[in-house]
Amino acid sequence: MRLHHRTDGDESAPTLVLGPSLGTDVHLFDAQVAAFADRFRILRFDLPGHGGSPDPDGDITIADLGAAVLDLVDGPFHYAGVSMGGAIGQWLGVHSDRVLSLAVLATAARFPNPDQWPERAATVREKGTEAMVASRTGTWFVEDYVRRDPAGAERLLDMLRATSDEGYAACCLAIGTHDVRAELGSVSVPTLAVAGADDPATPPSSLQEIADGVPGARYEEVPGAAHLLNAEKPGEVNALLAAHWDSVGA
Repeated sequence: MRLHHRTDGDESAPTLVLGPSLGTDVHLFDAQVAAFADRFRILRFDLPGHGGSPDPDGDITIADLGAAVLDLVDGPFHYAGVSMGGAIGQWLGVHSDRVLSLAVLATAARFPNPDQWPERAATVREKGTEAMVASRTGTWFVEDYVRRDPAGAERLLDMLRATSDEGYAACCLAIGTHDVRAELGSVSVPTLAVAGADDPATPPSSLQEIADGVPGARYEEVPGAAHLLNAEKPGEVNALLAAHWDSVGA
C-alpha cells in the first residue's frame, strides 16, 4: 500500500511523522507544521482514499497502515497521531523499534461501540461521505468553534467531503477491528495521551486507558475541545507536544 505524503521542515533534523484522523487529510496538521518545522523534518500522510492517496484495493487493517507508514520513513522517527492516526501510532509503538516517542490524541486502544463501524461503512457506501457532514459539529469540534472560526470548521468539513466513499468505508472497517489493549504494556517509548475534554467519539476515559496501559505514559486533557483538538485548540495542543518532545530531548 502506498500512501500520499509530503515533507516539510529541516531535512537534517529528526523526523516527525503525523498521522491524520478519518475523514481528514495532511492539512489537519497545518498548525503543527507551522509551529515545529524548525525543529523536525515533518512527514504527513493521507489515509487511503483521503487527500492524495488512492483507494485501497480491498479490506485494510491498522497493521496494514502501520506497515505502509514504515515504508515511507527511513530510520528512527517520532510519531504523533489523531484518532485513526493515533491507532496507527499505537500499532507502531507495539510493533516497531524505530519509534523514538509517541503522542496519541483523541484515539483509543479499542474504539467505543465497535459494532457501529460496519454500519457507518455501509451508510457511506450507500449515501456518500456527505452523509457524515452534519454530525461532525459537536463531534469533531465543539459548537463554539464554529462561531469562533467558521472558515476553519468549513475547511475541516471540506476534507470530509473530498474523501472517497470507498476509502472512508475501508478505514471505518479498519477502525472497527482495532484492539491493542492487551499489548499496550509492550510500548517502551515515552508516550503522551491527550484527550479533548468534550470529545464524544473518544472520550477522556479512552485516552486515560492508554496512559494507564503504557508504562510511564502521561495523560493530558484539553478543555473546551472535541475530537480534532489539534486544529480546534492548536495553541494548547502544541504546548503539550512541545513539552513532550522537550522531555525526550527531541
